[in-house]
Amino acid sequence: MVEGFFPRLLEHLTTAVVLLDEELRVRWMNPAAEALTGLSFARVVNTRLECLTGHDGQVGKVLRKAIDDQHPFTQREAALTLASGDEITVDYTATPLSSHELLIELDPIDLLLRIAREEALLARQEMIKVLTRGLAHEIKNPLGGIRGAAQLLERDLPDPELTEFTHIIVEEADRLRDLVDRMLGPNTLPRHEAVNIHEVLGRVERLLRAETDSVRVVHDYDPSLPDVAGDSAQLIQAVLNVARNAVQAMTESNTESPCLTFKTRAGRRFNPGAERHRQMCEISIIDNGPGIPVQLRESLFYPMISGRASGSGLGLSIAQSILHQHQGLIECDSRPGRTEFRLVVPWALSQRRITTTAGDNP
Repeated sequence: MVEGFFPRLLEHLTTAVVLLDEELRVRWMNPAAEALTGLSFARVVNTRLECLTGHDGQVGKVLRKAIDDQHPFTQREAALTLASGDEITVDYTATPLSSHELLIELDPIDLLLRIAREEALLARQEMIKVLTRGLAHEIKNPLGGIRGAAQLLERDLPDPELTEFTHIIVEEADRLRDLVDRMLGPNTLPRHEAVNIHEVLGRVERLLRAETDSVRVVHDYDPSLPDVAGDSAQLIQAVLNVARNAVQAMTESNTESPCLTFKTRAGRRFNPGAERHRQMCEISIIDNGPGIPVQLRESLFYPMISGRASGSGLGLSIAQSILHQHQGLIECDSRPGRTEFRLVVPWALSQRRITTTAGDNP
């Protein structure tokens, strides 16, 4: 009974466990490790598990050192590339059992990191909303006074030619008011109707093609996705803002063979703040442009922040505001040659949230 207890115990652990020999070849792995790597033990036994040795050799060097020095080693937030090409982030511990046995424990932390990133994005969006509304109040009230004073002044001007200057004051006040309104994003709540997300992407593609034909558009759709609950016009605006930024970045950087990919998938459970959604739709907009500068990534969704000299810095802020009204959010991963924006939209919206967001914008 005792002899078979420990193998059964390891097989039922949710932590991925892999046993390597002195040549870092796989001697044994439990079902959790098979699920994590997407490979069966029968397929990889007596071979080097590439995701552990690593394509850059860094993980392999750490494991080699652990078994040579006979000293355990723990690595936090290590990136592994699976056979499928997907990347995962894990905490792992390498423990030498003998001079020719090395036990590896792998704990995936992608979900925890993603939840933390989502919570930070939502907190940032709430902060932006509060600051923007306060800024709008402080700007629009004096603008109204300036505009009214200019109109009153116009009536009493002795020379009609001087009205040109009061017209400039009124026009500039109106321009600033419109800029503030754009910073606030949509001033109406979304109409919650059934929306085919692929029709939204098709409309965006047609709008982009009307602006430029130099970018190739690729589709990677899941045709089985059901409709989402949302406002078609606002979702088109959000997707268009993101896609247009990508096209402009590729065009201005003279990217060779510029390509824009629209990808849709059904996603995992999603918990934006206090809300919980069992299912969601994930729309990815991927480009092969230069990537987003590191110094801009943390402030990417702030109003008036742009990496382009001619950019207003409002497109992504407005897109994030629209997704926020749909109880979703936008995430971004970027490196040179590949930038991916993921627009997360729940299938069904919380009615409690819908009723309490009315009047968010002044």
